[in-house]
Amino acid sequence: MSFLFGSRSSKTFKPKKNIPEGSHQYELLKHAEATLGSGNLRAAVMLPDGEDLNEWIAVNSEFVWMEYVIHQRNKLLILICLFFLAVDFFNQINMLYGTITEFCTEVSCAVMSAGPRYEYHWADGTNIKKPIKCSAPKYIDYLMTWVQDQLDDETLFPSKIGVPFPKNFMSVAKTILKRLFRVYAHIYHQHFDSVMQLQEEAHLNTSFKHFIFFVQEFNLIDRRELAPLQDLIEKLGSKDR
Repeated sequence: MSFLFGSRSSKTFKPKKNIPEGSHQYELLKHAEATLGSGNLRAAVMLPDGEDLNEWIAVNSEFVWMEYVIHQRNKLLILICLFFLAVDFFNQINMLYGTITEFCTEVSCAVMSAGPRYEYHWADGTNIKKPIKCSAPKYIDYLMTWVQDQLDDETLFPSKIGVPFPKNFMSVAKTILKRLFRVYAHIYHQHFDSVMQLQEEAHLNTSFKHFIFFVQEFNLIDRRELAPLQDLIEKLGSKDR
């Protein structure tokens, strides 16, 4: 598996693209920090019942930024938020999957699936145009390599000051998130026992709640795609009400 364990292993974790000081994005971030206290957002930073404090602190900076974006409903803010969170979700899922790779093998997971009802075939439209059936580790290797290539493409994810988002940015971002969701679904359905043995369930749940909160708020993944984890989504959501 070239991406996770071979020659490209140095690219497994994508460094965050910092907001350049003096840029419009930087000014928006500073404005968000200055105005977060003006709304009733206290509930957004409270530790949810049953969650680990360290995990909550780790994601809280992005979470309150999301709350600000949701409150403002500004298209540019949404694009900027999505820009950075796509990188963060990619890193989180890479790390989570990395903890259970010894249990996810060509033998144990001969097909990429999320339970008996949902099976995923891989195609990227370029190198593999016709969907192919493959093992979960192979599928996830294809997926992570493809996502990394998208994030590295400056025409899709511009990091320079003044470079606008391309017209197809939202479409590409939605595809990235849809495919990353499938890794969560596979982990929950096929490897949750291993996650519990490793005592990583709090980390997994916090990461997934962060992910699903954002994609649902802005309708970034079709509801049908979320079906493999619909019961879990409803259960996790009910804890925040």
